[in-house]
Amino acid sequence: MKILVAITGASGALYAQRLLDNLNPAEHQIHVVLSNYAQQVIAEELPGGLRLPDGVKAHNLKSMNVSFASGSNPPDVMVVIPCTMGTMGRIAHGYSEDVLQRAADVVLKEKKKLILVPRETPLSLIHVKNMELLLLAGVTLIPANPSFYSGAKTILELVDTVVARVLDHMGLPNQLAPRWAEEKE
Repeated sequence: MKILVAITGASGALYAQRLLDNLNPAEHQIHVVLSNYAQQVIAEELPGGLRLPDGVKAHNLKSMNVSFASGSNPPDVMVVIPCTMGTMGRIAHGYSEDVLQRAADVVLKEKKKLILVPRETPLSLIHVKNMELLLLAGVTLIPANPSFYSGAKTILELVDTVVARVLDHMGLPNQLAPRWAEEKE
């Protein structure tokens, strides 16, 4: 599977890191692109910086000379994690000013899987309307809302409850977080 992970400047860089930690470059072709502000947020939130697994290809935001910027070679799945409201709005309205936005446009027009992990609160009506447009276009929205029934004891375990849902929607097996169990009788 060809996977594109896009990281924006929303708080929650750990979500992106945990997703990358749980993708296998030996099994999948993995590409990464960062928005301009993502670098600053990563510097604040990930003291060791973003760790790209061996085999993951990073791309320049301003380069349109990448395979996934063309409808003739789209990724199978693109995940924007975390996703700012600005990036979400630009994707919802079809802007393609950089390779991140262009790739999202390509994924939509080629009917591939686009997953956005918005990380914002509170939401404005504009945010909700942009989400509505994206849902109508077939985008999967997985807000960065961790589940507490998992019994997580660390921030990492809490983050993994969201990353597990992302992996589920990518169609990738994982054991990151416990599943909701049936009622015990």
